[in-house]
Amino acid sequence: MKIVMAHGSGGNATRELIKDLFHKYLANDYLDKMEDSAILPVSEYPLAMTTDSFVVTPLEFPGGDIGKLAVCGTVNDLWMAGAEPQYLTAGFILEEGLDMDLLDRVVASLSRTAKEAGIKIVAGDTKVVQGNGGLYINTAGLGFRKSGRNIGTDVIREGDALIVSGDLGNHHACIMSQRMEIINSIQSDCANLGPMVEDLLQAGIEVRAMRDITRGGLGTVLNEIAEASNHAVEIEEKRIPVDPEVKSFCDILGLDPLYMANEGKFLCITAQEHAERALNILKQNSLGTKARLIGSVAETGRPLVTVKTRLGGKRVIDVLYGEGLPRIC
Repeated sequence: MKIVMAHGSGGNATRELIKDLFHKYLANDYLDKMEDSAILPVSEYPLAMTTDSFVVTPLEFPGGDIGKLAVCGTVNDLWMAGAEPQYLTAGFILEEGLDMDLLDRVVASLSRTAKEAGIKIVAGDTKVVQGNGGLYINTAGLGFRKSGRNIGTDVIREGDALIVSGDLGNHHACIMSQRMEIINSIQSDCANLGPMVEDLLQAGIEVRAMRDITRGGLGTVLNEIAEASNHAVEIEEKRIPVDPEVKSFCDILGLDPLYMANEGKFLCITAQEHAERALNILKQNSLGTKARLIGSVAETGRPLVTVKTRLGGKRVIDVLYGEGLPRIC
């Protein structure tokens, strides 16, 4: 069965789509009221809010799908601000001709990932447009940042340590392989970063700032950090973790893992005296076994990113120019 324009008409077909599919997976006390807005309890903590849109193709890929990606991408943005995700909205834009079984799997995956992340889906919307069977998801996420968590680029200090949570480039290489029909075993790293962040915060690690390493890759994230904090940052090429199969993939196609997107990795900036303990905490999590200390924050007043190469030289890392691959998240 396929999605047709009638599924977005607001009539019986729409009601059946909501009842038979979306309600089956997403039902909860907030959604079941079917009000125009969800009424949420007030918190004593500062509110964090984010929004994102997910337009990846293919819709299903090794290691994930657009539903899992939508939840992980949203909760990770909240965690990077030190906020615990609480509520999520999800707007589905369905192209006519979308396979109903595929939509069922995506919504089931979205529901399962949201439950694992401990976030409630409190509002949603569905639109059907003409097209070729595509699917797009827009989300908004709300979370609360508990008192005592002062996380942001404004508290970065000279000498702070830069840690990445694992191998770079897996999501980018996975999606690119699928689009180019290249056979390999590379899987997307799409994952909820919450447990690793929570472990760091609960252990009292002095986390200065965090960024999930998505579009533009580590190179772009480091430049954003440098510009926002007005500090120079220095990393070492030999310390940057890259899966051997991803590295081979990059070598063949001339890609630089520094600019490749990830959906389950983050950069953590900590006080230097907490770096070793932070690294050990990350490595105890199955998602962080390959975490590495890759460099440090250098002098102030000079927003510049440099990398010490394997040959002992030094080169400047600029932001990504152009777009490496469309519809990657």
